[in-house]
Amino acid sequence: MSTPNGTGDDGTDFDSSTTIVFDLDSQCTIDDIEEGSRYHATVNGVVEYGIFVDASENVSGLVHSSNLVGSYDVGDELIVELDDVREDGDVSFVEVQVAEYETRQVGPGTEAAGDLDELVGEQVFVEGQVVQIKQTGGPTIFQVRTGNRVIPCAAFEEAGIRAFPEIELDDTVRVSGTLESRESYRQLEVDQITALSDEERVEADTELAASKAETTEIPDIEPLVEWPAFEKLWDDLEAVAQRLRETVLSGRPIRIRHHADGDGLCASVPLQYALERFISETWEDPEAPRHLLKRLPSKAPFYELEDVTRDLNFALENQTRHGQKLPLFLMLDNGSTEEDTPAYRNLAHYDVPILVVDHHHPDPEAVEGLVEQHVNPYLYDEDYRITTGMMCVEVARMIDPEITEELHHVPAVAGISDRSESEAMDDYLALAEGKGYEKVRLRDIGEALDYATYWLKYNDGREFVNDLLNVNCDDRDRHERVVDLLTERAKRDVDHQLEAAMQHVTEESLDNGARLFRIDVERHARRFTYPAPGKTTGKIHDKKVEETGDPVITIGFGPDFAVLRSDGVRLDIPQMVAELKEEVPGGGVSGGGHLVVGSIKFVKGMREEVIDVLVDKMADAAIDEELGSSAVIPE
Repeated sequence: MSTPNGTGDDGTDFDSSTTIVFDLDSQCTIDDIEEGSRYHATVNGVVEYGIFVDASENVSGLVHSSNLVGSYDVGDELIVELDDVREDGDVSFVEVQVAEYETRQVGPGTEAAGDLDELVGEQVFVEGQVVQIKQTGGPTIFQVRTGNRVIPCAAFEEAGIRAFPEIELDDTVRVSGTLESRESYRQLEVDQITALSDEERVEADTELAASKAETTEIPDIEPLVEWPAFEKLWDDLEAVAQRLRETVLSGRPIRIRHHADGDGLCASVPLQYALERFISETWEDPEAPRHLLKRLPSKAPFYELEDVTRDLNFALENQTRHGQKLPLFLMLDNGSTEEDTPAYRNLAHYDVPILVVDHHHPDPEAVEGLVEQHVNPYLYDEDYRITTGMMCVEVARMIDPEITEELHHVPAVAGISDRSESEAMDDYLALAEGKGYEKVRLRDIGEALDYATYWLKYNDGREFVNDLLNVNCDDRDRHERVVDLLTERAKRDVDHQLEAAMQHVTEESLDNGARLFRIDVERHARRFTYPAPGKTTGKIHDKKVEETGDPVITIGFGPDFAVLRSDGVRLDIPQMVAELKEEVPGGGVSGGGHLVVGSIKFVKGMREEVIDVLVDKMADAAIDEELGSSAVIPE
């Protein structure tokens, strides 16, 4: 706002410099004004010796006739400067006229910054961005991000009626009221919420952007081990960490979708822990971690339409019922392949961002344009030996470096679970040993995780899984006992399965010298119990590799699927799947995985044709004695 340049009503020149004129909230008191500052005021009385003006409902004073420039009637508006506040409380103003000025709103009380505990019970105000609006059966809760924190602001209307309906999500606002203490947090009980004017919003948004950049900046940390291959991914992993921090501050929920196996858990559990701590640090509401973050296991190593339909429905319900923004999806140990794209296209209709951190063999062209960020070692001329768990432990440390000591053993568990044979495994094992974890114990932890996830099905098993992995666990003795129990039960169930299945395994020699072992896991293995078909095939494969010492391929098949494992043979299962789609018309072939471990689906009536062509391709594959198995097979 401005007044034209020129002279005052008395013919004298007035101040031609741009200045700030404050517009006091109606609840502002004498404590909210300062001598020498200028304020908008309204005339509430005219007397012989001057006029009385109101700067707010609680701030009134006299402008003596000697300090008046113009003449005014009741209801007229003018700009005044605070001259004096006497000991008896009387206030005197001086009229001023300015050529150019900017109006700035002022809330009552103290700005709610710093330690909120010191402001409990006082009149305060905040300026910030509305990142969530939730209508409860009582008040409307506005979550307002101001500086580096998000403060809940409760506005009371009639029960269940939306307060301040003109305020919308992402508005930049000023909120005034009383800061109250709840059981474990502070809440601002609202007197007034107003959207900032254009000029004010520009300044406030600039300050908010600066504080957001400071809060989301990634700390300068070093990787847990020195590994040149891993360093290629570092910048992109930092970008993922920063995007996750920004998402928390923006009020957008995060949904972690991860493969339900050892590596997927080693990736997702540390990230869940780090993000929950970051949310607790930046959100005053103690329920925020539970509402903003969920970890969702996926049985398949890709994002199934069943999962995305369920996820999207929940997200839309939360948007309607609880005022939440639609979530960001973080795909871990899955999400890199063409099989993920139908689900991604579904999310694209709702403008849902997707981040992917994975180490399965990717289809980058298929997912390009559908995901915001895609981190995969294959995109850097590396491979599966950099596991998702190894990558995500570093992302978790970037979000919260203070949890580093609790995560030293996790990359080694991820590597053993997914049978990484990277040159860095010795360093990861040494790191874990420094925390009291021998290699055999790390293997037990991985086995216990697999066993638990089988029975948990689609449940994330949060507290139980934390205990198994000993992340965010306050009792290591309990961790040891639970791992012992589950490892013992897993070994028993595997032994029972193999006792029945091994005598039904058939063997043949391929033209390239590899040994091929087959088993119909649908007919010759126990169903609906641990281990599942993929795990059963893997255990049979390991046994045959140990017995023969030769290059070995194992196929476990059912009516419409086959799971594959290989040691010492240069397979490229994603490429083989692509070729099978072309060479077996009507086969309905799909699948993928790592280069030498994977799964294939097909229609029942074409099983023999698909497997025959598959075996022919295996017989043409090159032998490589140095090529080890890559990972626990997808189940």
